[in-house]
Amino acid sequence: QVQLVESGGGLVQAGGSLRLSCAASGLTFSSYAMAWFRQAPGKEREFVSAISWSGNTPYYADSVKGRFTVSRDNAKNTVYLQMNSLKPEDTAVYYCAARFYRGSFYSPIPNVYNYWGQGTQVTVSS
Repeated sequence: QVQLVESGGGLVQAGGSLRLSCAASGLTFSSYAMAWFRQAPGKEREFVSAISWSGNTPYYADSVKGRFTVSRDNAKNTVYLQMNSLKPEDTAVYYCAARFYRGSFYSPIPNVYNYWGQGTQVTVSS
Protein backbone atom coordinates (compact mmCIF):
# COMPACT_ATOMS: atom_id res chain seq x y z
CA GLN A 1 0.00 0.00 0.00
CA VAL A 2 1.45 3.33 -1.07
CA GLN A 3 1.56 6.07 1.52
CA LEU A 4 2.77 9.64 1.31
CA VAL A 5 2.92 11.40 4.66
CA GLU A 6 3.60 15.12 4.84
CA SER A 7 4.89 16.90 7.91
CA GLY A 8 6.42 20.22 8.90
CA GLY A 9 3.49 22.55 8.40
CA GLY A 10 2.46 25.13 10.96
CA LEU A 11 1.91 28.77 11.76
CA VAL A 12 4.66 31.24 10.90
CA GLN A 13 4.95 34.99 10.57
CA ALA A 14 5.47 36.63 7.22
CA GLY A 15 9.13 36.48 6.27
CA GLY A 16 9.66 33.28 8.18
CA SER A 17 10.59 29.80 7.02
CA LEU A 18 9.24 26.28 7.16
CA ARG A 19 10.53 22.98 5.86
CA LEU A 20 8.00 20.44 4.68
CA SER A 21 8.81 16.75 4.41
CA CYS A 22 6.99 13.99 2.59
CA ALA A 23 7.90 10.43 3.49
CA ALA A 24 6.93 7.79 0.95
CA SER A 25 6.42 4.09 1.47
CA GLY A 26 5.11 1.17 -0.55
CA LEU A 27 6.66 2.27 -3.81
CA THR A 28 10.01 2.31 -5.56
CA PHE A 29 10.70 5.92 -4.71
CA SER A 30 13.47 6.45 -7.25
CA SER A 31 11.05 5.59 -10.07
CA TYR A 32 8.79 8.48 -9.21
CA ALA A 33 8.90 12.16 -9.96
CA MET A 34 7.64 14.07 -6.94
CA ALA A 35 5.73 17.31 -6.70
CA TRP A 36 4.25 19.73 -4.22
CA PHE A 37 0.85 21.31 -4.72
CA ARG A 38 -1.15 23.61 -2.50
CA GLN A 39 -4.78 24.50 -2.09
CA ALA A 40 -6.14 27.56 -0.34
CA PRO A 41 -9.78 27.78 0.81
CA GLY A 42 -12.08 28.39 -2.11
CA LYS A 43 -9.33 27.96 -4.68
CA GLU A 44 -8.22 25.20 -6.98
CA ARG A 45 -5.22 23.06 -6.22
CA GLU A 46 -2.16 24.68 -7.73
CA PHE A 47 1.29 23.48 -8.64
CA VAL A 48 4.14 24.65 -6.44
CA SER A 49 7.22 22.63 -7.29
CA ALA A 50 8.41 19.34 -8.73
CA ILE A 51 11.60 17.36 -8.82
CA SER A 52 12.72 14.63 -11.14
CA TRP A 53 13.31 11.05 -10.01
CA SER A 54 17.05 11.66 -9.78
CA GLY A 55 16.76 14.95 -7.93
CA ASN A 56 18.80 16.69 -10.59
CA THR A 57 16.01 18.75 -12.08
CA PRO A 58 13.79 20.95 -9.92
CA TYR A 59 10.89 23.04 -11.17
CA TYR A 60 9.01 25.89 -9.54
CA ALA A 61 5.89 27.93 -10.04
CA ASP A 62 6.70 31.56 -10.72
CA SER A 63 5.00 32.55 -7.47
CA VAL A 64 7.57 30.67 -5.36
CA LYS A 65 10.69 30.83 -7.50
CA GLY A 66 13.63 32.19 -5.54
CA ARG A 67 11.92 31.53 -2.19
CA PHE A 68 11.23 27.77 -2.17
CA THR A 69 13.68 24.93 -2.73
CA VAL A 70 12.68 21.34 -3.46
CA SER A 71 14.99 18.42 -2.82
CA ARG A 72 14.81 14.69 -2.30
CA ASP A 73 16.73 11.93 -0.61
CA ASN A 74 16.13 8.66 -2.43
CA ALA A 75 17.89 6.72 0.31
CA LYS A 76 15.30 7.99 2.78
CA ASN A 77 12.33 7.92 0.40
CA THR A 78 11.67 11.52 1.30
CA VAL A 79 11.08 14.75 -0.58
CA TYR A 80 11.45 18.17 1.02
CA LEU A 81 10.22 21.67 0.40
CA GLN A 82 12.21 24.44 2.06
CA MET A 83 10.07 27.56 2.15
CA ASN A 84 11.72 30.88 2.92
CA SER A 85 10.46 34.47 2.90
CA LEU A 86 6.94 33.22 3.40
CA LYS A 87 4.04 35.48 2.53
CA PRO A 88 0.41 35.44 3.71
CA GLU A 89 -0.60 34.36 0.21
CA ASP A 90 1.39 31.15 0.72
CA THR A 91 -1.23 30.07 3.26
CA ALA A 92 -2.73 26.78 2.09
CA VAL A 93 -2.81 23.06 2.62
CA TYR A 94 0.31 21.63 1.01
CA TYR A 95 0.22 18.22 -0.63
CA CYS A 96 2.96 16.05 -1.98
CA ALA A 97 2.29 13.87 -4.99
CA ALA A 98 4.09 11.06 -6.79
CA ARG A 99 4.12 10.31 -10.48
CA PHE A 100 5.54 7.11 -11.94
CA TYR A 101 7.91 8.78 -14.40
CA ARG A 102 11.67 8.76 -14.97
CA GLY A 103 11.84 11.36 -17.69
CA SER A 104 13.21 14.87 -17.48
CA PHE A 105 10.01 16.83 -17.95
CA TYR A 106 7.60 17.89 -15.25
CA SER A 107 3.87 18.31 -15.16
CA PRO A 108 1.91 20.94 -13.23
CA ILE A 109 -1.31 19.01 -13.85
CA PRO A 110 -2.62 17.27 -10.72
CA ASN A 111 -4.38 14.50 -12.64
CA VAL A 112 -1.15 12.95 -13.92
CA TYR A 113 0.08 12.17 -10.43
CA ASN A 114 -0.60 8.67 -9.18
CA TYR A 115 -0.48 9.11 -5.42
CA TRP A 116 -1.18 11.91 -2.95
CA GLY A 117 -0.53 12.64 0.66
CA GLN A 118 -3.14 13.86 3.11
CA GLY A 119 -1.75 17.39 3.22
CA THR A 120 -0.23 19.63 5.85
CA GLN A 121 -1.50 23.09 6.76
CA VAL A 122 0.76 26.10 6.32
CA THR A 123 -0.49 29.38 7.72
CA VAL A 124 1.46 32.61 7.29
CA SER A 125 0.35 35.54 9.40
CA SER A 126 0.92 39.14 8.38
